[in-house]
Amino acid sequence: MSVTVTRALLAGAAVCLAAQPVFAQESVSRTDWPSVGRDLGGQRHSPLTQVTPANVGQLREAWTYHMKAGTPMASSSRWLLAETTPLVIGATMYLTSPYGRIVALEAATGAEKWVFELPDQDTASLRGASYWPGEKGHPAALFFGTRNGKLISVDAATGTLNKRFGKGGIVDLRTPEVMTTGMDKSYILPSPPIIYRNLVITGAGPGEGPGGDGGGRGPAGDTRAWDARTGKLVWTFHSVPRPGEFGHDTWGGDSWKDRSGVNVWGYMTIDAARGLLYMPFGAPNNDRIGTDRPGNNLFSSSVVAVDAATGKYRWHFQATHHDVWDMDTQSPPTLIDVRRGGKVIPALVTVNKNSLMFVLDRVTGKPIFGVEERPVPPSSVPGEQLSPTQPFPVAPEPLAQTTLSRDNLYKGVSEHQSFCERLVDDNNMKLGPVYTPLEVDRYTVSLPGTQGGVNYYGGTFDPKLGLFIANVNNLAQPMRLVKGPDGAYVNSGPLAGTVRFWNPETHLPCGPTPWGQLVAVDVNTGKIAWRTTLGVTDSFPAGQQNTGRPGLGGAITTDSGLTFIGATDDARFRAFDTRTGKEIWTYKLPAAAQATPITYSVGGKQYIAIVATGGGLIGAKAASDSVVVFSLP
Repeated sequence: MSVTVTRALLAGAAVCLAAQPVFAQESVSRTDWPSVGRDLGGQRHSPLTQVTPANVGQLREAWTYHMKAGTPMASSSRWLLAETTPLVIGATMYLTSPYGRIVALEAATGAEKWVFELPDQDTASLRGASYWPGEKGHPAALFFGTRNGKLISVDAATGTLNKRFGKGGIVDLRTPEVMTTGMDKSYILPSPPIIYRNLVITGAGPGEGPGGDGGGRGPAGDTRAWDARTGKLVWTFHSVPRPGEFGHDTWGGDSWKDRSGVNVWGYMTIDAARGLLYMPFGAPNNDRIGTDRPGNNLFSSSVVAVDAATGKYRWHFQATHHDVWDMDTQSPPTLIDVRRGGKVIPALVTVNKNSLMFVLDRVTGKPIFGVEERPVPPSSVPGEQLSPTQPFPVAPEPLAQTTLSRDNLYKGVSEHQSFCERLVDDNNMKLGPVYTPLEVDRYTVSLPGTQGGVNYYGGTFDPKLGLFIANVNNLAQPMRLVKGPDGAYVNSGPLAGTVRFWNPETHLPCGPTPWGQLVAVDVNTGKIAWRTTLGVTDSFPAGQQNTGRPGLGGAITTDSGLTFIGATDDARFRAFDTRTGKEIWTYKLPAAAQATPITYSVGGKQYIAIVATGGGLIGAKAASDSVVVFSLP
């Protein structure tokens, strides 16, 4: 049954958890990649060592699987493009494709073992599936969401629906409890659920922008847990607190009612030893104007810890108050250990589009390196009550650039430099730092923008080196408010919406280079260990190509000291020396890889796999729908 979440006393939680080991996670086979983050804590670190900095240059394609060829939906329009992270358990790879198919492949050869085709021309969550090992009487299963708001369970061995789950293997997530403004509104599950014991825990995708009924109204972004065996609802966490619940007073008047957004559309993580679930929530709808929702608006743009078994609140940390910049706290809260002052502190890292990295005690939610509430400019929009301050970490420094001005526009190739100067001058753009307020009838552009900083993919953590590594985009985005016919303000204009601060024909950004970077942070000191430029601009003349490139998709690390990443829209797959940040291997893919790679081992051979599709939010041309797998000769 549904559980209404109430406030839990933090001190009591801390006492109950104090006896737990510092960092213990569920057992993961060293050869497998059984979940999106590999382990429940989302470290994306593999203990494999066969591929090393010394031999990584010998990597060759082992096999390629084309998701598009011969599929029923091959010629139909797709739900964006694949940001899928494959899973590997034993000798089997599981993969969701953007063509309405779930496939099981021989992980060593790419040969198909089985194919499941979604009913009703539906498509699976674009970021993959989750694996449940099963229990007596219930086989191992894959769980994944769909664009039609379904949660589906299939037998991992056969690819057939688990008939005892929900109705014939399917749970309809579009229940009256979340579809509060009508069953006809859009509701999806953008990312795979996370599995805790026998619970399948789902985020939500109620849509962004004005909401289904204007303003911020629409489906609720609540997080819910379902029984993996039966599909029955076990608990619900109200992402927008209701009357009597902790945080309700951060929504002025009745602004909480039917409020959409405030949803986990990215990845959740779990501290299995302590039984804590960490949820990264996005911004409220409307995510550009908050005149109808005075207050800090919990739990928007926050990391929230709850009891994974019950959904009861433990603590929260809000990264952006009263968010009107779409600074979703959507990346997975990565679980780490921090060694500081002779102690080992169980911690987590949260990074997001504003490029700020917060290191928090994962038992209490308190910042380890300190956080300052710094003054930010007020809004000139009538009725907009921005928070007078925003939280900034004392350490580390921002991972990406946070200031944009006429003086630091792109400098280099003269033709593009002139384009950028004209773009700003001809449109009377106001350039500024992070948290520059939006204005009415004038474009504002700040760094980072909504595709800047770190996106949903988050970072990776090498526990041996104590390095947290994330790729960042130094990418801005014009925004402008205009008053609509109904008197409400909306983000509108030919350069607003999803248009980046770039030349739309060439996808050359107008902000300062590097446009893409890979950054390593020493989590024990809070200092940047190294930065390296990530990506090249092939269209620029020789000697001016080392610009970095924007992209989507994250990195992974291995025990041998390697960091692998695709992500950039230059269609490269790269390996870096984790200790130094030196690029030591590069491979040209058939298309940009907007997904996070994995590594696994079968029969004593280590493989590295990446999904390469191109297209999507960064605008790279779609040229392929392939899973490309590498190994040593």
